[in-house]
Formats: sequence, C-alpha cells, structure tokens
Amino acid sequence: MTGERADGSRVRTVFLGSGGFGVPALRMLAGHPTVELVGVVTAPPRAAGRKAILTSTPIGEAATGLPVGPVLTPDRLRSPEAISDVLGLHPALVVLADYGQIVPLALLEPPHGALNLHPSLLPRHRGATPIPAAILAGDTETGVTLMLMDVGLDTGPIVVAERIDLDGTEVAPELEDRLASLGAGLLERALDPWIEGRLTPRPQADERATLTRQLRRADGRLDPSRSARELERQIRAYQPWPGSFLDTAHGRLVVWRASVRPGPPAAPGSFTDEGLGTADGLLALDEVQPGGGDRMSWSAYVRGRPAIVGSAVVPAG
Repeated sequence: MTGERADGSRVRTVFLGSGGFGVPALRMLAGHPTVELVGVVTAPPRAAGRKAILTSTPIGEAATGLPVGPVLTPDRLRSPEAISDVLGLHPALVVLADYGQIVPLALLEPPHGALNLHPSLLPRHRGATPIPAAILAGDTETGVTLMLMDVGLDTGPIVVAERIDLDGTEVAPELEDRLASLGAGLLERALDPWIEGRLTPRPQADERATLTRQLRRADGRLDPSRSARELERQIRAYQPWPGSFLDTAHGRLVVWRASVRPGPPAAPGSFTDEGLGTADGLLALDEVQPGGGDRMSWSAYVRGRPAIVGSAVVPAG
C-alpha cells in the first residue's frame, strides 16, 4: 500500500471534505511539495438563510483559486457515477476531513490508501459530532487523529494522533478552529513518512469506543431537570447548531452564555433574577437572545420582562 516514489514524482491526491474543519488541511495540501491535488470532492451547494441563497460548503469556497483540479459535488458519493468520476482522477492517495458521507470501498484502495483526519482521540467520539461530544462530556483532553480508513465508521487503524488539554471553558466553534489548525499541521508532518512507508498504523481499542450522532434541533432544548453543570456544557457544545434554548411565557429564549454559581434554592425550571433553577442549583444566564431580538444580558432581559421572574419554563409539546 505504501512505498517510496522511485521517480520523485508528486503523489496524485484527492481531498474529500465539506465542513470548515477541513479547510486548513485543504490549503496545506494545495501547497505541499509531495502531493499534487488533482481534485476535491464536497457536498453540493445548499440553500441557506432566510433568502435561501445557494451557498457552497466551506471547502467549496476555500477551493476557489487554489490549484486543486476539478471540484466535484455529488449528491451521493456511493453512486456509480460519483465513484467513476473520482476514480477517473487516478488518485494515488485520498485524504478526508469532515466530509459527511460514507466513503465506498472502491475509493479506499488507492496505492497509498485513504486517510481520515478526525477531530477526537479515537476511539473516543467516533462519528458525526466529536467536538460537541467532548465538551458535553466534560473531557479534560481531546485532539486530532489521522487514521487509515476502512469500511466502518471511524474504525480504521490509527496512523498518528496529537492531543491537547481542555480547561472547561471551550466553545465548539473556537475549539473546532483550534483542532483544524492542529490537524493540518499533523497531516503535513505525517505525509512524507506515510507515503514513504515509515509509519505503521495501529488498531483502535474498540472496547473503549464511544459513538456520536448527528444533532437535531430538538437536542438544543435545555432540560432543567438536569444539573447546572450539564446545561452549561451543553450551551458551549451546541454552538452554532442546534443552539440552546428555553421556551417561556414570553416566547423562545436562546441562551448563548451561562455559568454555574451558588445561589438561593430555586425549583427546577423556575426563573429567578439571576437565571434558571436546575436539578442541583442555579444556572446563571449570562447572555440570552429573545426571538427576533438582539443578544443581551439576563439583567437587561429581566428589566424588559420583569414577569419572567417566578415563572417557569414552558415544557415541550
């Protein structure tokens, strides 16, 4: 699968990605002397915003102006047409970062394999949402893993990994940016040793695996029967999607920032002049946004709607 290039030629490489996590890796590959990017595969443009403007993925936008060959946007990578289009680029290496679709076996078998840059310390947090999962779980460390892909979901052997400490204040978008930069550097350092056959993948410890899933809008609902610490983590983990919110007698309230602090006892789900009662104490609502309004402090929100104090969260459904 690997071996030194006898003629010193650049390795024909196809990059698969859609989300912003993969953008630094794509830019690095476009300028790497060992590889020749002969194509990029990303999700097709989607309608976005209230005006439903057709918008390219972050990878599609980043590929503009880079020497990356054609940008392919198949709806289904596993369709025969899509597989044929990718194989028609004759890749010797496939690199994937945050693509969002299962890669068919036919695309996992180029001479130098298919490498996946994944933003967790595998086997922990396999699947679609590893960055929110690490924050939500209160992990004290996370990182990026470069793995050799197989037909499973993030189950392939680990090539290299790099870890970072977490201090419990991370918000998902900022942590994604940090891991994206870390991952691009890790991939850059690993490319030559991998292509030259100097790195040996090691199997994952499947018994320690955890699995994440795609998030839904309903996941953003804050449940005051949980602990204040769990809810504070959720608020940091679920940005920008699905966000975190409470339904009140005054309408839906998005919570952007919160903190756990000592306070007078309050029934779970009841609002106080500082925030929200939970299963084990007070969740201070530091920054909120009413429907159709601007972000503001909780104290500013209460001044405009004093009747919120003493009322309760409106349950779902």
